[in-house]
Amino acid sequence: MRFGVVLKNMSNNKTKNNKSLIHTFSLNRLMQKSPFWSLIFWAGVWEFVGQMQWMTLLPPLSGIWFAFAELFQQSAFWDAFIMTARTFGIGLSLSIVVGIPIGILMGISSRADKILSVWVNLFLSAPITAVIPALMPILGIADATVIATVILFSIWVVIIDTQAGVTHVKDSLVEMGKIFGCSRSKIIFWIVIPSAMPEIITGIRLSVVRAVKGVIVGQIVIALIGFGGLFSTYLSYFLMERFWALIIVVFIMSFTIIGLVEMLERRIAFYAKSR
Repeated sequence: MRFGVVLKNMSNNKTKNNKSLIHTFSLNRLMQKSPFWSLIFWAGVWEFVGQMQWMTLLPPLSGIWFAFAELFQQSAFWDAFIMTARTFGIGLSLSIVVGIPIGILMGISSRADKILSVWVNLFLSAPITAVIPALMPILGIADATVIATVILFSIWVVIIDTQAGVTHVKDSLVEMGKIFGCSRSKIIFWIVIPSAMPEIITGIRLSVVRAVKGVIVGQIVIALIGFGGLFSTYLSYFLMERFWALIIVVFIMSFTIIGLVEMLERRIAFYAKSR
C-alpha cells in the first residue's frame, strides 16, 4: 500500500516538473522568437524593481520616460547636446580623415607598417582615460582636449581596419591594373581603395562606438561639460530618472549614426563579393 502511494507521489511530482519545464521552455521559446516580448518582459521587471525601491540607482522605467520627455524642454540639455555633438563630430571626422591614409600607407608599405604598427597597437590597448589628464596642460580645459580624446579613442580601429582591407586586395586586380598601364597612384585610388572599402566602412562603424565613449569620458574627466557634465550633476544629486534618460539619448544618437553607417556598408557590399 505504501509502495503504491510512493509511486503515485513520484508520478505527481514528475507531472509537475514536466509542466514546469514546458512553461519554462515555452517562455524561452517565445522570448527568442520575438524580441519584442523579451523587451516587454524585461521592461516589466525593471518597472517592478523600481516601484519596489529596492535599488536607489534603478528608478521606475515610467519615471525615466517622463524625465526623457522633460529633457527636451531644458535649455541646459540643448547646450550640452550642441557641445557634445560638435566635439564628437569634429573628433570622429578627424579620426576618419587621418586614420584612412595612415591605414593605406601601412597596407602598401611594409616599412611604414613596421614603424607605425607598434604605436597603433600600443595606443589601441592602452588605457586612454589615464592619458587624458596629460592633455589638459597642453590643450587646456576646452573643446580641443575633448576632441583630442575622441581621436585617441576612435582613430586606431580606423587605421587597423583600413590596413586589413588594403592587404586583402587581390593581387590579380593589382596586376591587371599594371597590365593596362596604370600608375602606382591610379592603382591605389582606382583599385586598392575601392576594393578595401568594406573594411574601411567597418572600421568607421566601430570607431563611432569608441568615439561616443571618448566624448563622454573626456567631458567627465576634463571639464565636466556637455553630456559628461550633465551625467556628473545628475549622479551627484541622485537624479537617477534624468541620468537614465540621458543614457537613452546617448544610445539613440549612437544607434542612429551606426545605422546610417551600416546603410552605407550595405550599399558597397558588392565590393566584398568581387574580391
